[in-house]
Amino acid sequence: MPRFFWVDEDYAVTAKYRGYVDASHRWHLPGLLKCPMCGATWGGLGHHFPGVDLTQLPEHREFEKARPEPLPEFTRLRELVRPLVPPHAALPPGTSFGPLVGTSSGKLPDFVWLLDVLLLDQEMVEQLQVGGLHGLRAFPTALRFRQKNPPDLLELQVDPHGILHADCIPPEEPPPCETCGRVGFGRPDEPILDAASLPPELDLFRLANFATMVIGTERFRDAVVRLGLDGLTFRELPTR
Repeated sequence: MPRFFWVDEDYAVTAKYRGYVDASHRWHLPGLLKCPMCGATWGGLGHHFPGVDLTQLPEHREFEKARPEPLPEFTRLRELVRPLVPPHAALPPGTSFGPLVGTSSGKLPDFVWLLDVLLLDQEMVEQLQVGGLHGLRAFPTALRFRQKNPPDLLELQVDPHGILHADCIPPEEPPPCETCGRVGFGRPDEPILDAASLPPELDLFRLANFATMVIGTERFRDAVVRLGLDGLTFRELPTR
């Protein structure tokens, strides 16, 4: 029986480091302004495509400023980028593209969290890939480092695939909005994974109905432990 783990930041470890990363992705879809169905103004997290370059679009500057837009304008911009991303991509409001742009300084843990974005030195990425992990992809950042001999940080692209099982979602919670896709429920205290939805070909992925949750296989956890990499915690989750 495959085992799956909720991968999160090890705050007890990362608090010991004095380094920082202050950055954001180069381009974003705007947030949604007052969905005509549910009325929400929102932009989500967990949907990032660091390898997608929007400079090939004549309209690329329209993706540089964060702001909410009404549904027709949001839809127009989303359809401009759709040919550049994988076919399965949901592209909700707030989806980001391109490299992280910003600054970094000081000593950092092996796995660096920037909100829900996960960074790792290139050498460590290569060691994980050589170790046989499936579907592990990483892309260069555009960070400026204020130190000598800085790390070569890459961003792991962790796409949404599996979902939380309906049994761990309170029945009184409304379903996702049919127009904008917004999920209104909070993260369950006792998450359960929907076994039929979990991708067999990936060792690291997000949950499509709660994209800030990163899930790793037992093989991913074992590889991290074997290499002695810090910055992560692993909580095994049941499947159903």
